[in-house]
Amino acid sequence: MDEGRKRVIGIMAAILVSLHMQTADDLFGTPQGSPRTDKLIDASIQWAEKIMERIDERFRGTDV
Repeated sequence: MDEGRKRVIGIMAAILVSLHMQTADDLFGTPQGSPRTDKLIDASIQWAEKIMERIDERFRGTDV
């Protein structure tokens, strides 16, 4: 995966995860991490990748 695509997926995932972080603990966690935060991040990355796949399908073969 190229660096530009990784950046786009990272930005989309960050926006998605931020919508679901409800407390400071979700945002900052603990030194050991937070299972809730880890799951939110994993799910957001999966959704961001799915969104990129849909974009690829819709605009395949067009000059965008």
